[in-house]
Amino acid sequence: MTDAPAPRRVLPVLVLAQLAGTSPWFAVNAVMPELQRDYGWAAADVGTLTSAVQFGFIAGTLLFALLAVADRFSARRVFLLCALAGAGCTLAGAWSAGAFQQLLLWRTLTGFFLAGIYPVGMKIASQWFPRGLGSALGWLIGALILGSASAHAVRGLGAALPWPVVFYSVGAAAALGGLLLYAALPERPRAAGAGAGLQWRALGSIWTDRKVRASVFGYFGHMWELYTMWVLVPMILATRLQGAALSWAAFAVLGAGAIGCIAGGAWARRVGSARVAAWQLGCSGLCCAVAPWLLQAPDLLFGLWLLLWGITVAGDSPQFSALTAVNAPPQAVGSVLTLVNSIGFGISILSIQLFVTLAQHHDLAALLPWLGLGPLLGVWWLRPLWRPRAVG
Repeated sequence: MTDAPAPRRVLPVLVLAQLAGTSPWFAVNAVMPELQRDYGWAAADVGTLTSAVQFGFIAGTLLFALLAVADRFSARRVFLLCALAGAGCTLAGAWSAGAFQQLLLWRTLTGFFLAGIYPVGMKIASQWFPRGLGSALGWLIGALILGSASAHAVRGLGAALPWPVVFYSVGAAAALGGLLLYAALPERPRAAGAGAGLQWRALGSIWTDRKVRASVFGYFGHMWELYTMWVLVPMILATRLQGAALSWAAFAVLGAGAIGCIAGGAWARRVGSARVAAWQLGCSGLCCAVAPWLLQAPDLLFGLWLLLWGITVAGDSPQFSALTAVNAPPQAVGSVLTLVNSIGFGISILSIQLFVTLAQHHDLAALLPWLGLGPLLGVWWLRPLWRPRAVG
């Protein structure tokens, strides 16, 4: 790979394309009250539909990892094709929403094609920014978070419009994001050895390499909490808000993670990615632990708690990716990242299904502290990486 600096447009293009490309992720979550009203679905169905996206993402990342897609083919082309396909699946989901099983299928396929956007975007970033990757990924994953939250903002803007507008808007955004990246980003020479096919020994570094193992298992603890928290946020806010106010509040809490990603990326330049990840993971775990008290707090304190949780629950994501990308074998970075994502999202499905089901029978105050189990274990696993002054 050449050491020539990246053109100035590369990072802004990546950020905008990632934001737009991932916008279909929570389209169903943003309109779930309308779907329940129109079709009589159960409250727990939001967990099933969210898990369908996660399951599709797992299938996609596993397939991409096994075939070394991100290492063997043009990442720009993979991103474009998956963005267009994801947009099509989003539109098909809107057209077939009256049939739960059909919507479930289209959401699964949407998740599958998101596997060609999120991890492939990180692959492109690792090609262009081999140094200071934590900072670059801070912007990139911040865009992912804003993109994921954007469906709530669309719902807030168009509260008086039919709910399919949300699907149409994020589907169009995804297609435009893919076209933008493909048209505006030049091809980057790949690392020597890339495209040689799946290298099992390289993927085995997830278990055998001490540094890779520390960041990967820390990430797994993070994934126990992250997406379940995002699914539960509208339920938490519904205890005080409704309608457009709830949609905007959900967008603010979820989108606040972009602040944690970008600020964490800048901080990582001084103290290292491992310390930033450990601090944010510990802070979000603390937010889980104090939930029983802050759920009953005055509105201002309640809002500040959720914003802090939103910032830190996602702010460590780019640092985990940077740590894994830096320490993984260079010829298999794309495959390692996608496989790690696949396992992490499997953990998120287990967590989502468990907590959404339990939330139908138990108070949130009794459940939310258990989300902190993931951050607790994640911080413990990260210990081997705390000592280096700077990693990533």
